[in-house]
Amino acid sequence: MPLALFWFFAAVMLIGGLAVVSLRNPVASALSMVASFVGLAGLFIGLNAFFVGIIQILVYAGAIMVLFIFIIMLLDLKTEEKRAPKLAPALGGLGIVLAFTIQLIGVLSQTPNKSHEPLDLVAASASMAGRSEGIASKLKAGHLPDVNLIGDTLFNGYNFPLQIIGVLLLVSTIGVVVLSKRQAA
Repeated sequence: MPLALFWFFAAVMLIGGLAVVSLRNPVASALSMVASFVGLAGLFIGLNAFFVGIIQILVYAGAIMVLFIFIIMLLDLKTEEKRAPKLAPALGGLGIVLAFTIQLIGVLSQTPNKSHEPLDLVAASASMAGRSEGIASKLKAGHLPDVNLIGDTLFNGYNFPLQIIGVLLLVSTIGVVVLSKRQAA
């Protein structure tokens, strides 16, 4: 990824994140979160993680944000009146940011520059031979089928929790609709 594109997507992500926190209008804040997700997806695509970048756009910027905006508009939130900022929460927030920055610098300065061994695709294909022939053949050919591995792991190993999460999202959406209808009557 060219350095100019990296800085562009990083700036889009950071400006979108700051706008989420600083904007008073909930719809504008949610749309700023979409801009932040787009910047993050651009960074993922720049790292050659195309699947993660596309999923970031489809799932988060598409489906989740449409759900957020739908719920925000359904709740009919009123604008808050402006209050004077208090000193204690502002100093607490700055203290947390400072502590996190110090911790991050400490961890990064202690981390050695080690290179990892390259992935042995032949050994991986031998371990996948009994589970999935398609994945094993791609690994033997020297290709890393990340989407196949994600799908295989998700739907074979975590199918039940995935279904539970889907039901929880459905129930929470129905609950918001029911609660908003009760308040309107």
